[in-house]
Amino acid sequence: MSTTEELQNLVLTTLDVRGTILNTKDLVTSDNKEVDQLALLGALKSLSIADKEMVKYETIEEEVWILTDEGNEIANKGSHEAKVFDAIPIGEEGIAISALHEILGETAKIGQGKAFKNKWITKNGDNLVRAVDSIIDQTRIDLEAIRSTGTHSDPKVLSELRKRKLCDKHKVISYSVSKGSKFSLTIEKQARDVTFEMLQSGEWKKANFKKYNFDALGIPPSGGHLHPLLKVREEFRQIFFEMGFEEMPTNKFVESSFWNFDSLFQPQQHPARDAHDTFFLKDPAICTQFPTEYLERVKEVHSVGGYGSIGYGYDWKIEEAQKLILRTHTTAVSSLMLYKLAQQKEFKPVKYFSIDRVFRNETVDATHLAEFHQVEGVIADKGLTLGDLIGFMNTFFNKMGVKNLRFKPAYNPYTEPSLGKWVELGNSGMFRPEMLEPMGLDPDVRVIAWGLSLERPTMIKYGINNIRELLGHKVNLTMIQNNPICLF
Repeated sequence: MSTTEELQNLVLTTLDVRGTILNTKDLVTSDNKEVDQLALLGALKSLSIADKEMVKYETIEEEVWILTDEGNEIANKGSHEAKVFDAIPIGEEGIAISALHEILGETAKIGQGKAFKNKWITKNGDNLVRAVDSIIDQTRIDLEAIRSTGTHSDPKVLSELRKRKLCDKHKVISYSVSKGSKFSLTIEKQARDVTFEMLQSGEWKKANFKKYNFDALGIPPSGGHLHPLLKVREEFRQIFFEMGFEEMPTNKFVESSFWNFDSLFQPQQHPARDAHDTFFLKDPAICTQFPTEYLERVKEVHSVGGYGSIGYGYDWKIEEAQKLILRTHTTAVSSLMLYKLAQQKEFKPVKYFSIDRVFRNETVDATHLAEFHQVEGVIADKGLTLGDLIGFMNTFFNKMGVKNLRFKPAYNPYTEPSLGKWVELGNSGMFRPEMLEPMGLDPDVRVIAWGLSLERPTMIKYGINNIRELLGHKVNLTMIQNNPICLF
């Protein structure tokens, strides 16, 4: 591609010889190539600005017809219908239709109808035979004319060929150029800025400065960058999809205490339901829309037990269940999805997952934030066991690149995320019958579930020791821009 300076010199030397340039389409570069009209426009604008006025130019807009790839193929080798005619041997026997399709493939299907329409061929039983001795391939002739002239004398021909997607109309822009009032073969370089040397020598007083273009767009800002959390999140999503999971709708941060706690068989006296662990809403403060029969079964199993359980033996209160909160885990969504599953006429095994934000009223430190992301998976099927859960988690974490796993039947507080130590990645288990059977699920249905934070594996992956450097006002934007994509 020619530089702006080369194009400027080409225009000036051509004008010096010809006086005018009727159409810049006629210009060719020193290596005998056509001039890029868009690049030329930049050169013309530079030569025609008010303080130069070396040239004047006007825009020429033309509409020309250009052949498509298929149109060029036909112009070179002939039309589909002509190929069909040529493939049929001379004589009364002709050629079987099936044999013609074997020879020409898709061309036979396209060209056969046109050849019939032109009365070039006819049928003799299951065979095709020639109806004329010779043909004129008018389609090829028309396309050759369009390719050489950019148009055709008959608008109907253009319309027909356009319908066949053999040609199309394009707008071509070029320019007519003439000498300006300050025409010269020498381009005076203009100073862009006042320099220290100019001020020292006084050269700035007689320098010819380039005028500022306040309409210029300037340097475009750099594009956005994916946050490391989004990179790891997408990698998790692809693992889930690869394993046949369906993503749950989690676009509801506000949840009722009923779905967040009570439906999960968590007692109303549990410490996690206190204000120092959970964010409660002031306005609106409560929700009153619940499945009535299901709510009564939840109340009963909490208060007096059922489904093989003695319950918690306390006075369950609807007022506590109605309180609106910022959800403390995405398991609230899992509970609702399992309830909907139980309402189906016929049970079908399901695999659900979600990755979204949850909220805890916790003290912010190097490993804790008041909001973070939870990765959760749920599998519901008949006859599932802890062995299925362990086997699945081995497969899941192996896909993450975590090969060395330990399983322990106890609650384990989170430890510092650092290499060379055992790090808790998540918790898992089986949902209790006191949770599942009140929903209406069959007693044979088992649900295995597990959850982990999105932040912890992200911190390990990118070597971040303080969670506040990953999310929040202390995040280094350079870290977001420079970190690579996540591949486990």
